[in-house]
Amino acid sequence: MLGLALAFVVGFIILSSVLSSHTTNSLNYSQLLSQAKNNQVVSASISNSSGVITGQLLNGTSFTTTGPYPVLSDEVATLRADNVTVTFANPSNFASTFLPYLIWILLIAGFMYFLNRQARGQMNGMMSVGRSRAKQFSEDRPKTTFADVAGYLGVKQEITEVVEFLKSPAKFTSLGAVIPKGLLLVGPPGTGKTLLARAVAGEAGVPFFSVSGSDFMEMFVGVGASRVRDLFSTARKQAPAIVFIDEIDSIGRKRGAGLGGGHDEREQTLNQMLSEMDGFETSEGVVIIAATNRPDVLDPALLRPGRFDRQIVVPLPDLEERTPILQVHSKNKPLDPSVDLTMVARGTPGMSGADLSNLVNEAALHAVRRRSATITMADFESARDRVMMGQQRDTMVLTAPERERIAYHESGHALLAYVLDKTDPLHKITIIPRGMALGVTMTLPEEDRHIMSRGHLEDSLCMRMGGRVAELLVYGDLSTGAADDLQRNTELAIRMVREWGMSKEIGPMAWGSNNQVFLGEDLMHQRDYSDHTSQVIDDEVERILREQESRAIEVLTLHRRGLEALTRALLEHETIDGEEAARLIDEAFGEPVHPAGTRTVSSIGYLGHSGSDAARESISAAQPPTPPTWEPPTLPAV
Repeated sequence: MLGLALAFVVGFIILSSVLSSHTTNSLNYSQLLSQAKNNQVVSASISNSSGVITGQLLNGTSFTTTGPYPVLSDEVATLRADNVTVTFANPSNFASTFLPYLIWILLIAGFMYFLNRQARGQMNGMMSVGRSRAKQFSEDRPKTTFADVAGYLGVKQEITEVVEFLKSPAKFTSLGAVIPKGLLLVGPPGTGKTLLARAVAGEAGVPFFSVSGSDFMEMFVGVGASRVRDLFSTARKQAPAIVFIDEIDSIGRKRGAGLGGGHDEREQTLNQMLSEMDGFETSEGVVIIAATNRPDVLDPALLRPGRFDRQIVVPLPDLEERTPILQVHSKNKPLDPSVDLTMVARGTPGMSGADLSNLVNEAALHAVRRRSATITMADFESARDRVMMGQQRDTMVLTAPERERIAYHESGHALLAYVLDKTDPLHKITIIPRGMALGVTMTLPEEDRHIMSRGHLEDSLCMRMGGRVAELLVYGDLSTGAADDLQRNTELAIRMVREWGMSKEIGPMAWGSNNQVFLGEDLMHQRDYSDHTSQVIDDEVERILREQESRAIEVLTLHRRGLEALTRALLEHETIDGEEAARLIDEAFGEPVHPAGTRTVSSIGYLGHSGSDAARESISAAQPPTPPTWEPPTLPAV
């Protein structure tokens, strides 16, 4: 606004200077007569109404003066005798007199109107801060449909039932059915909750309002509640309608002893939403669909029937659902005829819909880098490794001793992953830095796992001890390379003892709250067990971890030759797959540890990528003769 005012003033000054650039000399009447006698005056125009004389001198300069009034005929004759062209000007009319002033008046008035309108617009913006920011879709709807949401048949049935209720209520009300007032979509991030809402917006024949939970909050007190009122008021006027609230946990967290008590803005917004959803004023014909990945922090009053009647879980997709999801994301991409998306789905357990979309995109990018016209299974294999293990850091320089220690560390993990019965099958080992790791040993489950046995958890603990124990066996000391392994093992052992009752000393009890701290709920964790129980828990956690460390030492000592063979192969080739690792371990042991193909998940078996046969032959040829009998060293105290 200040800039516009300055621009107007500068323009006024420039225009005034331009208009006044033609200078006019002011003469007295005697000087005019003298100039005329000297033939310096070309013309003179005398006003009949005022006696003002204007004209032009010989040098081109304009002049003005005032002569006697009324004008004397003798003086006119004198001027004409001096060769001056004399004319008489009639009184000017109103337009010619005031038009220059009128233009400036209009310019100033227009500028003042513009300033006033801008100020009113800002005032209206301040006054409209309490209006809802929900986006309404009626005619211009998203192009997403339920056909774009692969899998999740049960979830889509629940949602489409509500949409059908709004479109054709008669077939439901004839049996006395009442439309659910709210649907809460619950699931991990990336499972497609917002995508389902976009599909509803694309197919619903009723007005659809979309808003994020954070859109209700503002810096002014009371704005959140005002926006909730405005949203529901607008939706009621256009009922039947659907309102979608994404990330509802940002305003729907539990009320309680958090900071601010019951007077903070978030609680006022939540209270207003509770009242609008099922308060004194009914909201018939308005269905609320909300999405969250933290249902445990929502206020119980928000979850009761009458507000959110249905909680629909949107879980991670299983094998049967991952295949159609991959088909949806790759339908516009040129796939090689050899690509089997079912095999790709088998190799991606635990991935969400967003992860699978990213996987397909990474495969396409890998094909572009290869300058290939189609996407092959090898591209999917590389993309899966990038997504699961991180980006390969080829430029990171490691010293020879560091590479050797990392190779022993990863070989220890890989050997235990293959030898132990209940770990996930071995997929790939690499000493090329990926992501934040200097090396990676990757295992993949053969199928979707929904529960975990104690045997599986113990073998997982033992496998993570493999890197630390391998370093201890070979070098006699430890390094910081096992920091992440120790942290993950400690967290898992604590949960085994404290939450899952997998300790004889603790028994079938669950101790300790696992709820996370949120403002509006608890300010800190409160321990619900005694100091004695805490000591028993600590002792049991230590016992479990030490037992698995002892198991790792025992297995790696027994398979020391396999450890050495894996390490040599990694130092030479940097990356080997699960099948090759199993072959090396079996050959070093002298007999198969497990039946062929039962403890590995390689790129051959999963994604049809055969790898390099020449590399396999070179690994086999690189094996030295069988070393002499090896005696385990005396381990130093740790």
